[in-house]
Amino acid sequence: MYQTNQQQAGQQIMPEPPNVVSTKDFLYLTDALSWELGAMKMMHHAALNCTDPEISTYLHQAGQMHQTHYQQLLTHLNPANAANM
Repeated sequence: MYQTNQQQAGQQIMPEPPNVVSTKDFLYLTDALSWELGAMKMMHHAALNCTDPEISTYLHQAGQMHQTHYQQLLTHLNPANAANM
């Protein structure tokens, strides 16, 4: 249905993503990196200050999740990874 609506609107369907990241996309990725880094630091700090070991474990896991997201976003900004995307 989306494809039909897109064709009716006169838009072309892109068979593959472009080899460049637009300025708008770059700025969004930069913001997302900042958000993930901030969340990762917040979880790490909270885990270190938490007295309940179970909650501390969950905070560490949340921090690791944000670190994974950070690394994934970073690959989109690295030109060397463009061939792998």
